[in-house]
Amino acid sequence: MALISIVMGSDSDMPVMKKAAQVLDEFGVAYEMRIISAHREPGVFFDYAQGAEERGVKVIIAGAGMAAHLPGMCAALFPLPVIGIPMHTTSLGGRDSLYSIVQMPSGIPVATVAIGGAKNAALLALKMLAISDSALLGKLKDYTVKMKEEVEAKDARLQEVGHAAY
Repeated sequence: MALISIVMGSDSDMPVMKKAAQVLDEFGVAYEMRIISAHREPGVFFDYAQGAEERGVKVIIAGAGMAAHLPGMCAALFPLPVIGIPMHTTSLGGRDSLYSIVQMPSGIPVATVAIGGAKNAALLALKMLAISDSALLGKLKDYTVKMKEEVEAKDARLQEVGHAAY
């Protein structure tokens, strides 16, 4: 059973969205991944979003560009958390996507990460699940330690070779 659903409106979003899937794979958390257009196939989209809770989904990660309706519509139909990932766009650099996702009407919240921020979206979804999953919480704490150790190793290398050789 998928605990997290990753959804995008176009396969052009896949290079970003697969980064969320990679994080979930690293943590061993089950997910589903779909390409569904809220505008081009509204019936399919409504079935997807309204049926997510019944499928066992606890968090939806939705990526969208331009008008970026997908995350907000997920939030309108799905009673649990939705995390929106604004996609970079050629016309406005993703600001259009960001504003569309972050400026939701009162009562329809969407947690929003940075433009193209799929890795953080996955980590935020995992933190939401970890509220009631102590094993997952332990993995997240280990991940934090690993990040710290990576930075320390990079600094140690810099101190050894000097900044000019780095």
